[in-house]
Amino acid sequence: MATGKCDISGWLVRPAGLGWWAGLVAVMAALTTHTVLVTSDGGMDNGIVVDAARTWLDGGSPYDDAHFLYFPSAVVAAAPQALLPRSVLDVLVPVAVVLALAGGWVCALLTHRVPLHSRLAVLGLFGLAAGFAPFAQLVRLGNWTVTAVLALPLCLLLASRGRWVAAGAVIGVAVALKPLLAPMALLFLFARRWGALALVVLVPAVSSVVAAFFLPDPTGFLTRTLPFLFTADDAFLRLYEAGPAAVLPRVGVPGPLAQALAVAAAAVGVGCAYRRWRGPGPEPLRLAETSAGLMLSAFLVSRPSYNHYLLVVLPLLLAGLPYAGSVTRRPGFWLALVPQLPGVTWPWLESGKRRAFRDAVSLCLLAGTVAYHAVRGAGGARGARDGEAAGWSGGRVACGHGGCRAAVK
Repeated sequence: MATGKCDISGWLVRPAGLGWWAGLVAVMAALTTHTVLVTSDGGMDNGIVVDAARTWLDGGSPYDDAHFLYFPSAVVAAAPQALLPRSVLDVLVPVAVVLALAGGWVCALLTHRVPLHSRLAVLGLFGLAAGFAPFAQLVRLGNWTVTAVLALPLCLLLASRGRWVAAGAVIGVAVALKPLLAPMALLFLFARRWGALALVVLVPAVSSVVAAFFLPDPTGFLTRTLPFLFTADDAFLRLYEAGPAAVLPRVGVPGPLAQALAVAAAAVGVGCAYRRWRGPGPEPLRLAETSAGLMLSAFLVSRPSYNHYLLVVLPLLLAGLPYAGSVTRRPGFWLALVPQLPGVTWPWLESGKRRAFRDAVSLCLLAGTVAYHAVRGAGGARGARDGEAAGWSGGRVACGHGGCRAAVK
């Protein structure tokens, strides 16, 4: 990965000193410890899934709780947690979530061939943990979105190394746990990887059908959860939904029109993602930005859609920063993160009832930036490809000045 000029890329891929790692460990340990002290059942959202599993083990239907929005396979997956004491869950789940988030970041770095001992490896995770509010929110909630945050970079890491079938299996398992990554089926369709696509569909379908036979209400997901998702008529969830279909009616836009606008925006996003897949640039960058475009398009139209969903795509995009053709080189990428800065007070938008408005700004601006880059960023992507051939292969970043030369083993 060579940028073709002496910019920050060479500095980012140099090895980080011990002090950098000490600071990162301190931040992650503080976040984990605080979560252990203030949450129960591993967080409110994890508690919903675990309570559903407890209900099942007691002979009831997990779908009696309208907020349980997962496939039957997730009930079985949560059963081991339901058998553990709550005091154990209070410690185990926050630690597991933090480790999974860190694992997703590692996979994103490896996808882009960025050294794990580099400054970007430290600063990227530090920035996500300390500078992006949804990171800490996801840890506190224990939301199973974390499975997608880990699975998507792992999938693209495998795909970038030609292991598409394994990549499809990873997405299939992730969808079985939480359907969030279902739009990734389009990536395998774009790539015409039919065996991998079959696994994306069959793994969650078969596991859910098998699990449903063990539930007292085998069709509960179809008869209760799907209608709830389509109507999304829940006063509590609606306060936190960041998608245009949920936010626009709150400012006076008719519901059907808001839904139509969201669907149109998602369709445009999918088209732009396909354009990015067919465009120039290194394969890891195309994989990451195409996947981000697909997922952000889904977040625009899905109900519900929350701010911590952005963590599914953000590590993948951020890890591509050393590439000259990366979307992270566009101001819109960084502006989209501004509403999520912790510690910044936004007048009239701080209450829980209005937080969704700034979440919607982040989602729409990031989706728009990724889509625009997919269409207009071909020149920069070519530069990244040409620069990579010139100097990055094997992990070397170099420029003509001795002070900006770094060789990373």
